[in-house]
Amino acid sequence: MDLIEKPELRDREKVFSDRAHAGRVLAEMLEVFRESEAVVLAIPAGGVPVAAALAGELGLALDVAVVSKITPPTSTEVGYGAVAFDGSVGLNDELMERLSLTHEEIVEGVEKTAGKVQRRLETLRGDRPFPDLANRTVILVDDGLASGFTMLVAAQAVRRAGAARVFVAVPTAHLESLDRIADEVEAVCCANVRSGWSFAVADAYISWHDVSEEEAARILESFAPRGL
Repeated sequence: MDLIEKPELRDREKVFSDRAHAGRVLAEMLEVFRESEAVVLAIPAGGVPVAAALAGELGLALDVAVVSKITPPTSTEVGYGAVAFDGSVGLNDELMERLSLTHEEIVEGVEKTAGKVQRRLETLRGDRPFPDLANRTVILVDDGLASGFTMLVAAQAVRRAGAARVFVAVPTAHLESLDRIADEVEAVCCANVRSGWSFAVADAYISWHDVSEEEAARILESFAPRGL
């Protein structure tokens, strides 16, 4: 795996003031893309403030790649799959088996998540056409990777949309999640790589809150892109 990291931040917690600070740290690590034709695609909602800070620092175009995890009825944290902006669905067979999900529960989960993705597309993108990714470099951004499965589905969808090169930029991630996406992308930029049995994205941040769709929309509206 081609991994760009900050070794001094490995296995540490509370290393970012907030998501905007994390985005600026990633921008320093991705200086090679400054004012290039690369497009930054945020995974909403939490990835939007990170991506906006990164794209703003580097003078890059910003948009969103709406992808949402599919969760079981008993938890909103565990994701056993994901639905992407192009309607594609990725399922984690191993986790589904461990959760003992019924076929009906899986179908219901996929349908519910597909509705959430469609709503977010309308809220965050309106009627704007999706950016033309043909032969372009895409930088996929989220606020962190726990399992990495949602990012895996996002990377595959972006490839299908024509991206020539796909990079992932996340402030924090579990080492196993980075291994999961390694074969799908050219490189991963992760400032704070962590390992161990216990991992929460929020632990990398001093200030943390759930980003609403409304907040994400405001950030996107206030961002001044170079043009897609």
